[in-house]
Amino acid sequence: MARYIALLRGINVGGINIKMADLKDAISGLGFDNVKTVLASGNVLFDSDRVDREAIKSDIEACLRERFGYDAWIVLVDHPSLAAIVEGFPFEADRDGWHPYVLLSSDPASLDDMFAAAQSLALGDEAVALGDGVLYWHVERGETLQSPFGKLSAKAKYKSTTTNRNLRTLRKLL
Repeated sequence: MARYIALLRGINVGGINIKMADLKDAISGLGFDNVKTVLASGNVLFDSDRVDREAIKSDIEACLRERFGYDAWIVLVDHPSLAAIVEGFPFEADRDGWHPYVLLSSDPASLDDMFAAAQSLALGDEAVALGDGVLYWHVERGETLQSPFGKLSAKAKYKSTTTNRNLRTLRKLL
């Protein structure tokens, strides 16, 4: 049995409000075991003996759409992959006054596109690095939404495939 982490995009912001108890019930109702939510930002851990990750992802998205009435997208990661992602953070993760972010995607090509576009930006002290199936991003606190890369990553074309998490949040999911 494998441990998975479903990272929901865009809940409990922008009017899509879901109680974590309801989210846990919805995911449990799909037959997954040991379901646990972490924080209120759409992080769900669960166990499954199913191996078709795309089918798991599709089933969860369909369940969320039906139960909560919004256009749901998730990124699905297994526990060993998440551990490697956290371990691979290439910047000073605990630097005072900075946010260590990881962008994850259900479409690796979107991360490649985003990284290529970032190369033409005047990033200043902000840093972006391509990892194995992720983008690592280090940005000064208070600059996340206004920074060049923050604006790029918020573009509508990435909405259905990407989500980001603070490295501290990802550590809590391990």
